[in-house]
Amino acid sequence: MAASISSDVKLLGFRASPFVNRAQFALNLKSVNYEFIVEDTDNKSELLLKSNPVHKKVPVLIHGDKPVNESLVIVQYIDETWSDGPSILPESPYDRAIARFWAAYIDDKLFGSIMKWLTDAKDEESKAAVLEKFSESLGLLEEAFVKSSHGKGFFGGENPGYLDIALGCHLGWLKVVEMDAKVKLLDETKTPALAEWSHRIQSHEAVKGTLPEPDELLSAL
Repeated sequence: MAASISSDVKLLGFRASPFVNRAQFALNLKSVNYEFIVEDTDNKSELLLKSNPVHKKVPVLIHGDKPVNESLVIVQYIDETWSDGPSILPESPYDRAIARFWAAYIDDKLFGSIMKWLTDAKDEESKAAVLEKFSESLGLLEEAFVKSSHGKGFFGGENPGYLDIALGCHLGWLKVVEMDAKVKLLDETKTPALAEWSHRIQSHEAVKGTLPEPDELLSAL
C-alpha cells in the first residue's frame, strides 16, 4: 500500500502484543510511514520509561517528540492527525459513542477471557466457564457487527474502521485459544457474520503481515 511521508513517527512495542498490533493497523490504514522499535518487557528502554512514565508499557506512539499512550487513544490520535486518509472513527457523534462502547467491551470482556484462559483456566470446570464467556461475548459482538456494518463487509462499513481495529488485533490470540481448547470460537453456525469478517479483515492490506501467527504468539508466552 502507498505510504505517505510523515515526520518522525515511531511506535514502541513488540509483535506479540495485540495492543501494539492495533496501533500498527491504524497507521497502515492511514498509510503512515513509521519506525517500529522493538521493546523488551524484561529490560525496558529509557525511551519507553521516559515516554510512558505512568504505566511503563507499550504501545507508545511518538510523533515528533510527543508521546501518545494507550492503544485506543493512539488509534483516535492517528485518525485525527492524518485526516487525509480514510476515516477510522464513524462520522456521527452517536456512532462514535457506540463504537467506543464496544471497543471498551472488547478489551474488558473478550481480552479478559483470553487472559483468563492463558493464565487461570487449569481444570475442566474453569475452562468450561471461560469458554462460556467467549460464547457470550462473541454472540453480542455478532449482533453489534450486524448493526454497525449495515450489510457491508466491516464494522466500519465498506472499509475497516475503529471496531475492526479494536477486535481484529485480538484474532491471533483467539486462534491460540482455539488451538489449545480444540474448539472453534468464531463458529460459522453461531457467529456467521463474524466468522466471515475475520477472514476479510485478516486479508486486508493494513493487517496482512502484521498480525502474528499462533505459533509466533505461543513462543512469546
